[in-house]
Amino acid sequence: MFEFIYTLKTRNETLFYYGLLCLVSSIAFLLLTKLSSTQVYNESAWYKPFKFAFSTFLFAWAMAWYCHYLPEFNIRLFNWTVIILLGFEIAYIALQAGRGQLSHYNMSTPMYATLYSLMALAATVVTLYTAYVGFLFFTTTFPTLPSYYVWAIRMGILLFVVFSFEGFVMGSKLTHTIGGPDGGPGIPLLHWSTKFGDPRVAHFIGMHALQVLPLLAFYVFKNSKVTLAVALLYGLLALFTLVRALNGKPFIRSKTTPNELNK
Repeated sequence: MFEFIYTLKTRNETLFYYGLLCLVSSIAFLLLTKLSSTQVYNESAWYKPFKFAFSTFLFAWAMAWYCHYLPEFNIRLFNWTVIILLGFEIAYIALQAGRGQLSHYNMSTPMYATLYSLMALAATVVTLYTAYVGFLFFTTTFPTLPSYYVWAIRMGILLFVVFSFEGFVMGSKLTHTIGGPDGGPGIPLLHWSTKFGDPRVAHFIGMHALQVLPLLAFYVFKNSKVTLAVALLYGLLALFTLVRALNGKPFIRSKTTPNELNK
């Protein structure tokens, strides 16, 4: 682990420290879920900035590692695009959490609607830039890297991009719950709905292919055909959870209480 951290810092010191800042921030936000009584949708307001900061930490470190392999890539421009745009997103989510206000889907005032649109724009630009990185991986040969590892990076980026844009499903509906109101019962920590459809499940699974597939390919599969087969199954899993969500069905259903049966 220490060797990985040292190598990552050497490869991309800027994104290394940004990712580290996001990790520390996510821990602070998680602590605030226990220390603060501020709630949004019947849960601690600090869960959302925790999840976004931790996800950004994983994204920053993964892309810092992968972009090192690309010849003549303008890594400085990529770094600062990620830092500025995703930094703005986390900062606004945290600000709204502290105020007990929604950050996403908040159209209650022109200012909130504008800031929400700017968050969507920031996420879109970073996703498109990541798609460009994926294009470079598909069009570049890497003779010094195992082919199964290269294919895992390619498929990880592809699934990340597809299911990042799946976020527009929620944005178009101004809700992350299908078939019921936001704020109902959910699984611990992630708070995915256990009563209704929740597109965040597919969003999460698909985006984290960016980390999961390369790690499995490099340390477990060590085979290109197996890697591609698993990537296909992984993508189908994310698609399956999305279809269930759009049909109002939860990823994990909670037990129905007698009171609920009588409603």
